[in-house]
Amino acid sequence: MSTLKKFFPYSFGAASVAALVIKIIVYVCLPTVLGIVTGILGIILGAIPVIGVLVSAILGVVTSLAGLYCLVGIVLLVLDYLKVLKD
Repeated sequence: MSTLKKFFPYSFGAASVAALVIKIIVYVCLPTVLGIVTGILGIILGAIPVIGVLVSAILGVVTSLAGLYCLVGIVLLVLDYLKVLKD
């Protein structure tokens, strides 16, 4: 459990429904904003033949990993709020 708290520190400690909803909104907005930024960078750098393709691929992987991190964070957040996770 301590390892999970090191990797997902924001997912633990929601004491009320309001705190739970705010943390979920943050977890949903983070990959959305990151996706918009990486999309804009992909469009800008897409004009460069080789570098644009490589940078776009790397940004796609980073965005996917951030989305996966946020999804796992939301699941841990809800499980911690429902007191399913034990120390």
